[in-house]
Amino acid sequence: MLYPRGIGEPSHGTESVWPLSGVYRGVLGLELVWVLHHYRSTLLAMSRPSSAGGAAGGLGAGKAGGSKHGGSGGTTASAATAATAAAAAAVAVGVSGSVAGSGSVPTAAVALPAAPLPGQSAELTALFECPVCFDYVLPPILQCQAGHLVCNQCRQKLSCCPTCRGPLSPSIRNLAMEKVASTLPFPCKYASAGCPLSLHHTLKPEHEEVCECRPYTCPCPGASCKWQGSLEAVMPHLMHAHKSITTLQGEDIVFLATDINLPGAVDWVMMQSCFGHHFMLVLEKQEKYEGHQQFFAIVLLIGTRKQAENFAYRLELNGNRRRLTWEATPRSIHDGVAAAIMNSDCLVFDTSIAHLFADNGNLGINVTISMC
Repeated sequence: MLYPRGIGEPSHGTESVWPLSGVYRGVLGLELVWVLHHYRSTLLAMSRPSSAGGAAGGLGAGKAGGSKHGGSGGTTASAATAATAAAAAAVAVGVSGSVAGSGSVPTAAVALPAAPLPGQSAELTALFECPVCFDYVLPPILQCQAGHLVCNQCRQKLSCCPTCRGPLSPSIRNLAMEKVASTLPFPCKYASAGCPLSLHHTLKPEHEEVCECRPYTCPCPGASCKWQGSLEAVMPHLMHAHKSITTLQGEDIVFLATDINLPGAVDWVMMQSCFGHHFMLVLEKQEKYEGHQQFFAIVLLIGTRKQAENFAYRLELNGNRRRLTWEATPRSIHDGVAAAIMNSDCLVFDTSIAHLFADNGNLGINVTISMC
């Protein structure tokens, strides 16, 4: 089945271009109304005498200099031209009021601005709401055969349109809605959690990956705990669901990891409380390369990235007249342990180094937290 190319753009692959949507037809209609209104305002400005000219008799309207009867109060050709230009300018910028020299002709404009007004923006963005996840449908925008939209993430999980239960295939591209979406700012998906930002759809996914208002996940290493919640709820969650984690008070403590020779991937976790904040100390053993085990030690702040910038930590291994030290800024639990290990932004040492500092299979790490 062939579909008309509503905007004159070619279709590619299996995607077909759907006819002009109601939103796009509405835009064309607004432009037509603007042209008619501009033409009417211009004719009124040229045909009406000025109030000053009417009071003085308004004679000599056809001469550039005006007659001796009309004087400066007559409506001249140059005045009419100026009034026409002023009326056009007033309509173009969308202001309301009277144009000088044209009486009290209203110039309320209905021209569509380059960027939608705040009220218009909210109404238009509501049209892009996904009926499944209630997030926004962003380009590339695909629709069902009846014209209903669903976001690409939800579309992959559906077998039919959630609105009309019609088929979602073949893939139909809605280019008109994509053009409208490119002119709108979309609120961050965490706006309900307090994020005030609205962004262009190309910037939205990147921001949401690091948004400070997104929910916090359980900071404990491993994927067994699926908890999510606010920052204020993190510590209560740890104390309730992970009671085995020990908390030590003070800015200078010893983190003792026992049985470091255990096979496989192992995590050691401890909490440190100082300066009115809680820090999570993590030692993780991984087989990053085949037959080569490594240890990764890091400190995380139970707080935001901005709060983490106010602190520094030092990890130190001592023993047998040797010393190994690592100093850095703690990461926020928003970043997590995995990102630090992936970038080696932590204290890294292998099993041979660990055995140099271990005592009967136990490894002690001196941890010092300081304020910047």
